Amino acid sequence: MTDFAKALQSGASLLRTLPRRSVGVADAHRAVGEWAARHPEIRAQLVVDRRPGTPVVDYDLLLDHPDGGTVALTAPPEDGVPWLIDHSTHWAAGYLVSVNDVDVTVPQALTMLRSLSRRDASPYQEIVDQCLLVEAVDETEPLTSADLQATADEFRRGRGLHDRESTLAWMTDAGMSGEQFEAYITGIARRRRFRRDKEAELAPGHLAANPGDFARVRAVWVTGKEKVTAGTAADLLAGLTSLGETALTSPGEAATPSIGETAVTSIRESATPSIGETAVTSIRESATPSIGETAVTFATRWEADLPEALRDTAPGQVIGPVELPGGDFLTGAVLLRSPASDDPETLAAAGRAAFTGWLAERRAAATVEWHWS
Repeated sequence: MTDFAKALQSGASLLRTLPRRSVGVADAHRAVGEWAARHPEIRAQLVVDRRPGTPVVDYDLLLDHPDGGTVALTAPPEDGVPWLIDHSTHWAAGYLVSVNDVDVTVPQALTMLRSLSRRDASPYQEIVDQCLLVEAVDETEPLTSADLQATADEFRRGRGLHDRESTLAWMTDAGMSGEQFEAYITGIARRRRFRRDKEAELAPGHLAANPGDFARVRAVWVTGKEKVTAGTAADLLAGLTSLGETALTSPGEAATPSIGETAVTSIRESATPSIGETAVTSIRESATPSIGETAVTFATRWEADLPEALRDTAPGQVIGPVELPGGDFLTGAVLLRSPASDDPETLAAAGRAAFTGWLAERRAAATVEWHWS
């Protein structure tokens, strides 16, 4: 028996042992990789066929023939279903979209939207982005138990699932079995790890190329229907007190020399995720019903996260009133600007921005086919 014939025989035996559920695809890749290493001359590749609307998968082995060309080897399970019936449905039935080599079923797309939705992206863009991440992730690299546990804990906390009963109830509502939930969390963990590693890889270069975007800027601005005018930053800060009954004072910060002795404080504070300082406030004006709500923001932001009108302005310079889309006006001033540094917080922000750009480039180059009919 020739070496190729022996490889065919052992390859057929291997195919019959591979797990037939999608949750076992990573194990199948590992098993075939080990087998292929013993037969390097045939350059074996595993092809996975995910059946539409089910967790069942089929496999083919592609082998290089010694005389040229490729031989496809398959070993379907003996489940009693005739081949013509098993494959009578069009391959795209049950699929919503194909992005490059990644096919997404309708249930998978609903799961993506339920667990990963972002307010700044359309559902279509989000599904495409998740497909691109699935394509980029190495499914053969094992996950640590710490990765899986951290992902599961973060997922449950984000949905208020603080005990076993509430988690099981969520799974029931989502129509997920224990096996499907495990595969679901594993997929999120792989994409989470990939994003973390990719951000760390891209961050230094992006920061070096765009240092101006990551200056720390302390600024104040007011937006609303009314045009607010001020000659200096000190005038602006002093004038803000007229918008409500409570004076605005800065939390734990000494007065900035460029604005004199006027202090500023937020009335209702919320964390600013990009840097971790406070404060966004909203003051409802009862005296002028036609104005509605005037929003005052006093915060430290990365330069790139400031309102566009305030970027690259000199400290103490008042900008506005500038008309915004929708008819509101913005008046504001930069109080203090610190140049970018390569501390961990800044690198993390640069990594997030770089990853967004990397994903946008892949999206622009992707082949996307929606299966609407």
